[in-house]
Amino acid sequence: MNESPSLTPPGRRTKFDLAYMLIKRDILGRYRGSAMGLLWSFVVPLMMLGIYTFVFGEIFQARWSGRATEGGTTSTLDFALLLFIGLMNHGFLAESLTRSAGIIIGHASYVKRVVFPLDLLPVMTVMSALFHFFVSLLVFIVFYVVVKGSLQPTLLYLPLILAPFVILSTGICWLVAGAGVYFRDVIQFMNLGVTVLLFLSPVLYPASMLPEDLLPLFNLNPLTFVIEQSRAVIFLGISPDWGGLAVYTGVAFLVAFLGYRSFMAMRKGFADVL
Repeated sequence: MNESPSLTPPGRRTKFDLAYMLIKRDILGRYRGSAMGLLWSFVVPLMMLGIYTFVFGEIFQARWSGRATEGGTTSTLDFALLLFIGLMNHGFLAESLTRSAGIIIGHASYVKRVVFPLDLLPVMTVMSALFHFFVSLLVFIVFYVVVKGSLQPTLLYLPLILAPFVILSTGICWLVAGAGVYFRDVIQFMNLGVTVLLFLSPVLYPASMLPEDLLPLFNLNPLTFVIEQSRAVIFLGISPDWGGLAVYTGVAFLVAFLGYRSFMAMRKGFADVL
């Protein structure tokens, strides 16, 4: 059973302080007891980047078609870098969703505490996943500089793309976390869903390869816009689609609002179910 964080009288510990404590404990607790500790968060993405480069580049001889280069195709290393950008974004959302599905059940003791803000638990999973995203991004940047020699200046636009993605992901996770208390199948569905999402998102291929009649459907996928825009600013060196980003941001705030309201409404029955 998970131990609850020490609770102090209202006013002595802000909600932000509690969130920070939960996130920090969640990140450090994942590696507690391992010989390499937090170093694993750097080693794993570095190893995966090497594996992607070898398997897809050398064995499958895969190349990226489209706008990645002037000639329309990429080298082995370019393919690995473009693939890794998609996998970083997918990995963030996948970790957030799969953990949020059972986060309330896994912290059932918190439900009995009237003073504990349960809405912070899904936020904790998102922020923990975001930490690992940034670790992977750091590994990517180092690898990119070694291969390319310098970074694209448009990389500075990346936070503007990630911010609404994080907000939208949090809204979805609030909804998933609440539903997971009442319907335990949500946990299994999320495990399957993130795998399906990997192939229905432009992770392993560019969106330009999709048939025109399928683009509207794929654009409903929260990963499609983020992955394509991330590749644009990180790899292609072009500015984001500002119009699309404005629409995505508006949708993100709407989803976050609806997700939070749904979670707070479902929370009223958590104690009866658990």
